[in-house]
Amino acid sequence: MKISQEKKHVAVFVFPFGSHPVPLLNLVLKLAHATTNNLQFSFIGTEHSNKPLLSKPHLPDNIKFYSVSDGVPEGHVLGNHPIERVNLFLEAGPENLQKGIDMAVAETKERVTCIIADAFKCANNSDTNTPLDFIPGLSKMRVEDLPEDVINSGSEEETLFSKTLASLGSVLPQAEEVVVNFFVELDPTSLVHDMRSKLKCFLYVGFLTLSLPLPPLPPSDTDATGCLSWLDHKKKKNGGSVAYVSFGTVVTPPPHEIVAVAEALEASGFPFLWSLKEHLKDLLPRGFLERTSENGKVVAWAPQTEVLGHGSVGVFVTHCGCNSVFENMCNGVPMVCRPFFGDHGLTGRMVEDVWEIGVRVEGGVFTKDGLVKCLRLVLVEEKGKRMKENALKVKKTVLDAAGPQGKAAQDFKTLVEVVT
Repeated sequence: MKISQEKKHVAVFVFPFGSHPVPLLNLVLKLAHATTNNLQFSFIGTEHSNKPLLSKPHLPDNIKFYSVSDGVPEGHVLGNHPIERVNLFLEAGPENLQKGIDMAVAETKERVTCIIADAFKCANNSDTNTPLDFIPGLSKMRVEDLPEDVINSGSEEETLFSKTLASLGSVLPQAEEVVVNFFVELDPTSLVHDMRSKLKCFLYVGFLTLSLPLPPLPPSDTDATGCLSWLDHKKKKNGGSVAYVSFGTVVTPPPHEIVAVAEALEASGFPFLWSLKEHLKDLLPRGFLERTSENGKVVAWAPQTEVLGHGSVGVFVTHCGCNSVFENMCNGVPMVCRPFFGDHGLTGRMVEDVWEIGVRVEGGVFTKDGLVKCLRLVLVEEKGKRMKENALKVKKTVLDAAGPQGKAAQDFKTLVEVVT
């Protein structure tokens, strides 16, 4: 690959919320390792989003971090809904991002030659049960699967976030490349063709949060959480019937749903491992931990990728966050999905109706009877066995796609050529 010797300066704008910063930094790291030192990256985020990234080991010298304001006024008390923080950041966005570029140029003494920025792609409609069949490849999706802020676009409840999403329809076609944190082999072919007909260059570079193939499970006695040793014991007694429950680092289910999950796990009789934030344990039914101590384990944090790769786990109860779904796809475990916000609904629909590797909870919320029904369906019934078979097929697709003959390798090479 021929690379220009002119000094290149790439400004990287991160959407500093949820799981967005990590895959974007991992993409930059891949680019940094694939190119020569004549490439300088300026990674622009907020202090809060940059801080955990700075702890990554062996960061190359040609990646510099710059922090801009999160847009929250001094003394302002944030509410519970995450969209408020997003709206405040977007409101201050243009000015802050220019400050980020100015800081980067002033320190490096190099003009910006390329910009990499986070973005979304979404659509809008009004009837929540309407299929999105006007978008090729998304005929099985429903308007109700879209983020609330997209559905409210154009209404009195419209937020700055929803306006920003709507504007992407005109912005993305102007980009030299649109890079997707996914494998093209997993998306509907008609959707891929449609996007490539509308964009200058549409690239799939694989899962940016994972290194594939996954490494072997570590020795169980090295896991400080005790999860792997506990799963070893359960595999001897129960085979692959453990329900692993986790809702990621951002989602906090409402109290009545936490109670419903606890009641369902106890009533189902299936062994379970539940990753539950420490401060939420007070919401559990009285005596729950004592009554289920033999059959269940509740921890504040679990090594999720390793847990999902353990042979004793038979089902993953999840919020359908992309990172969780990606980790699960690499391990071939069926899912029970309870989407909460953002892209969870669309991902849950893909899990159930496109890949057919899981089921969404009835009514969209956890109830005791509803979750028991889902667990039995996946772990006992014939339909659950087919889900397991499909999950293993998806796992093989992912591993093949991540290999040197997969399309992600070629798309990444194309990205390197444009950036350099």
